[in-house]
Amino acid sequence: MDNLLQTPLFDWHVSHQGRMVEFGGWEMPVQYRSVIDEHIATRTAVGLTDVSHMGRLKFEGEGVCRFLDGFLTRNIAAIKPGQVRYSLITNDLGGIIDDVLISRFENPDEGGEYYLLVVNASNREKVLGKLRRSLTPEMQDGVTLTDLTFTVAMFAVQGPKAVDLLQPFVDIDLVAIKYYNGLHVSLKHPKAAGRKFLLTRTGYTGEDGFEICVDADIATEIWDTFLQVGQPLDAKSVGLGARDTLRLEAALPLYGHEMSEKVTPFEAGLSYALHLTGPRFPGFDALVQMADQSPSRVRIGFELEGKRPAREGCEIWHGGKAVGVVTSGTFAPTLNRPIGMGYVPPALAEPGTNIEIDIRGKQSLAQVVPLPFYKREKK
Repeated sequence: MDNLLQTPLFDWHVSHQGRMVEFGGWEMPVQYRSVIDEHIATRTAVGLTDVSHMGRLKFEGEGVCRFLDGFLTRNIAAIKPGQVRYSLITNDLGGIIDDVLISRFENPDEGGEYYLLVVNASNREKVLGKLRRSLTPEMQDGVTLTDLTFTVAMFAVQGPKAVDLLQPFVDIDLVAIKYYNGLHVSLKHPKAAGRKFLLTRTGYTGEDGFEICVDADIATEIWDTFLQVGQPLDAKSVGLGARDTLRLEAALPLYGHEMSEKVTPFEAGLSYALHLTGPRFPGFDALVQMADQSPSRVRIGFELEGKRPAREGCEIWHGGKAVGVVTSGTFAPTLNRPIGMGYVPPALAEPGTNIEIDIRGKQSLAQVVPLPFYKREKK
């Protein structure tokens, strides 16, 4: 795995038997023990995942809001300080270049505000290139773009005991932080004295939890302390394998599977991330036109009979012919059955519709079901 990027926690992952694989140009742990054990730990207690491979891009300056309003599909001007919003980046035809999180925060030290854009690891260079090309000479005076990906690590702390794990480290009431909101916090840790860290109530598992950005030079010490303090809570390190089964149970789309430049937000069920009455962004005109039309295909969820899961690329059949394709599939540990997502014509998207999945030449019976497959009970 030559020339792959490594997160600040790479040595920790290797020394703790993480099985390292290539993911989005990075060498990442897919699992430590078993995917099922790590999945269940996140659903029932708390799991920590290294998500430092995600791109983190910081924007500052008087022209930032106007610049991002012309690049992202969300209404950037409507984002209040402390808020995080899901958004898309689209091409001129309305296809999805990436799905991102955009947030607005006050600078903890130097004053003023900044916006943070979190992008998928495999798309970071592509998005960075588009952003830099969009920074015309007249924009450059009012916008500063800084790539924090290699100087800041990011951990996902997910599960019903996430608050219990993190609360001893901060002076704020974590319960009071609303979902998709965040702030800068001080950490009670010898290595963290005098520093501020961004903490957001976000995640990609379907569970309650947080994502925290910490300086790369102390990332391993903070991570290790979280896991040690979390031992009475059954905290576990969690690889990307369980992260994928968790997100699939929650029916969260993954770029490169449910999303690509050939898939539109209307097909993927992501039209809520479009702001089509404000500033124009790439693909604006195409998406406005699509808004009045029915898409030719839509994203669905399905459950299979038996124990054999479908995988990406399997054909979906109905009435004796292929009608769609599976984009993600797995055996769901929480539900104890195989599930998947894919695309079919709208007429076949109604829950209860019987379909077949071609798994290595054998037709397996399945049924369209409502999404998400799993939804946590909120306190």
